[in-house]
Amino acid sequence: MRTLSRKNIEILVLLKAIMHRNFKRSGQTISKYFHGVLHCVLKLHSTFLVEPQPVPDDSSDPRWGKFKGCLGALDDTYIDVLVPTPDKDRYRNRKGHVSVNVLGVCDKDMKFVYVLTGWEGYAVDSRVLHDAINRTLGLRVPRGAYYLCDNGYPNCEGFLTPYKGVNYTSRWTKIEDLKVLSNEEKTPKLRHGVKKNLVTDKTQSKL
Repeated sequence: MRTLSRKNIEILVLLKAIMHRNFKRSGQTISKYFHGVLHCVLKLHSTFLVEPQPVPDDSSDPRWGKFKGCLGALDDTYIDVLVPTPDKDRYRNRKGHVSVNVLGVCDKDMKFVYVLTGWEGYAVDSRVLHDAINRTLGLRVPRGAYYLCDNGYPNCEGFLTPYKGVNYTSRWTKIEDLKVLSNEEKTPKLRHGVKKNLVTDKTQSKL
């Protein structure tokens, strides 16, 4: 049986309190139906979250063929939230917005593999990822496989970042644009940036 973290328990208690106030029902009734709905949602996890498959060595996919063993890509995005005034400084991100930092991980088909929310807006991306991979039921990367990510994350086993100091996404924003490139050295780096940007767009649109 899955053990809920303290933060998850606090969220459940808050949601029950809100429903009790808004719908004027007893705590027992709210708890019964709340857990019924929660149970149904958890049973759909295989529909909402997929098991990523690495790019095979013999892949001929023009989009992913350069990334043998790649599972997909990940990125963080900010979601604005309302918090008590004393907590606003902790949730204020580098752009000045009060938000949470949400990590989204997608496979090659842009389907969600893992999502982690709850971190304050001030938290840096690498710290959020570190939390994700160290949780009991957190993000797992099989040996020999990896995810694409930007330079806000560590370039280490399981995570591949682009070359630092190289601006290779300013002119190329679509997969189709990459087909005209003849420089074999630049092509993998350009593809890396495009796929990471697609994950950012996917995460922001869904969350």
